[in-house]
Amino acid sequence: MTTLTAAARYSRGAIALHWIMAALIVLNFVLAEMAEDASKDERSILMGNHKAIGITILLFTLVRIGWKLARPAPPLVDTLKAWEAALSKVVHGLFYVLMLAIPLAGWAASSAWGNGAPVDMFGLFGMPALPVEHGKESAGLFGEIHETTAKLMFVLFVLHVLGALKHHFIDRDGTMRRMVPWLK
Repeated sequence: MTTLTAAARYSRGAIALHWIMAALIVLNFVLAEMAEDASKDERSILMGNHKAIGITILLFTLVRIGWKLARPAPPLVDTLKAWEAALSKVVHGLFYVLMLAIPLAGWAASSAWGNGAPVDMFGLFGMPALPVEHGKESAGLFGEIHETTAKLMFVLFVLHVLGALKHHFIDRDGTMRRMVPWLK
């Protein structure tokens, strides 16, 4: 079993951003699924929250990118195979692309469908619409991009969790302890 030093763990800020964003992303998947079978009024409330959380995820992603640039990730554990290290970098890179693309596509779809209406941010303020073409065709295109990239995010999320569990329970290499605050 590899012993982790404090330097090999992610910083408290990176850990907090990781878990807050993971919770928001899961919550947004749940809200979207709940909205599928909801009444019109319930759907409106659920999707309003879904949109506001999506914009919040986008903003947190920008913060997280800034954090990552200012404080690079600790080195990977030295027991990883070359393909595991490469896969880790690809998956994490895709996560960042998707954490930008999914909310931007959803925001664009909302802007196109809502004819420029702002996204209500939990009743606190309105996030201005993106300057996109209004109409059903444009909204449909952005909506399709939003749904397709969200499905890819779901697949990556499942693979990420399975990989973390594999490293923790099978490899016992300390990889998961780098990001889980309660594991020593």
